[in-house]
Amino acid sequence: MSPVAAHRASPAMWSPQPPPPRLQLRRPAGTPLHSSRRLSRIAASQEDPLTALTRVLWGRALPPSQLVLAVRHGWTSAWRLLMRQLAPSDPATGAFTRTPSRFPAVAQPAPGPGARLHLYVGLPCPWAHRALLVRALLGLGPRLPVSVAVPGDDGAWSFTPESPDALYGSRRLRDVYAARRGGFEGRASVPMLWDADRREVVCNESIEIAKFLCTLADDGALDLWPPEHRQEIDRWYGVIYPSVNNGVYRCGFAQSQAAYDAAAGELFDALDMLEGHLSGSRYLCAGAGVTLADVCLFTTLIRFDLVYNPLFRCSRRKLVEYPSLHAYMREIYQLPGAAETCDMAAIAGGYFGTLFPLNPGGILPVVPASCSREALMKPHGREALPSAAADGRQLGATASVVG
Repeated sequence: MSPVAAHRASPAMWSPQPPPPRLQLRRPAGTPLHSSRRLSRIAASQEDPLTALTRVLWGRALPPSQLVLAVRHGWTSAWRLLMRQLAPSDPATGAFTRTPSRFPAVAQPAPGPGARLHLYVGLPCPWAHRALLVRALLGLGPRLPVSVAVPGDDGAWSFTPESPDALYGSRRLRDVYAARRGGFEGRASVPMLWDADRREVVCNESIEIAKFLCTLADDGALDLWPPEHRQEIDRWYGVIYPSVNNGVYRCGFAQSQAAYDAAAGELFDALDMLEGHLSGSRYLCAGAGVTLADVCLFTTLIRFDLVYNPLFRCSRRKLVEYPSLHAYMREIYQLPGAAETCDMAAIAGGYFGTLFPLNPGGILPVVPASCSREALMKPHGREALPSAAADGRQLGATASVVG
């Protein structure tokens, strides 16, 4: 069973909670009888105690304006405090600033062909999805085992009996990081490529992990990083990373209106440009098949209508309103092994259930119809667009399902 399938088979991460116990109230000595009766009504009510108490205090009307203002001020202050921990920002502008990866480059000397490597991912994370998708498309599953971490109650990546650390049996991803010989201080992020022989982090920067995995592919496998297109791949990455991949986070984690407006403008300008380009080109790099540039764009697009549009306020247009972009996303989704790396329930749960400052109620939305497997498997109709790789290999011929 693939790691994604095993994760899907586990019990729901967010199960319904039992109703709170009924409040037991007694009339203190000296309490007027009419007050005691009110309290008795609260105790007998089927409502939760807080709702019943507010009904006694001011009936069905809205709370007093002073209370609303006080709660708003308190919540705003708490929100800013939580956001500073969740998503560091520029104090002057409120713009989200991403923390650099602790291990941004592949450790040298790079692991050899016989190294015991292990990949750690989290299914909600688009950066980890890059590594998982490359692993699937290149057929590296038999040689590169993977462990799937899940967001814990505190938001940190953790392991469960249903989704364990297959290498060490650790409870938290931080424990794996800390097992390196030099120890570890900082944020334990995914993806993370681990060298079990040297007990060392190889890299935890997604694009560098993806490039390194391309060097492990067998001869004849799909070439996602062809030498003749590497400069073009890097140029495309320089466009899509700041405006799209990180752009959705700059919208969702903006802490000022100006920061949000700037990020949203750049995001949708980039999507408009990509829509125009992909209306006449099958993939991003002209004359090439699918490359790492497409992989990096795909893992954001597949989450767009499900998460980024509603939760991160990327709301000018849905992806389904971009005909070429949506068809392009569906084509990549339909590559052998790609769909098995996309767990929509885990993605929705990871964002809506974990990012408390953005969704304090923790309510999980219904998956949009356009994000269902049935919709994503509809014919994409992009076969006639110019796309063939220079060497004529058939796209996806050597790709394999995650396993």
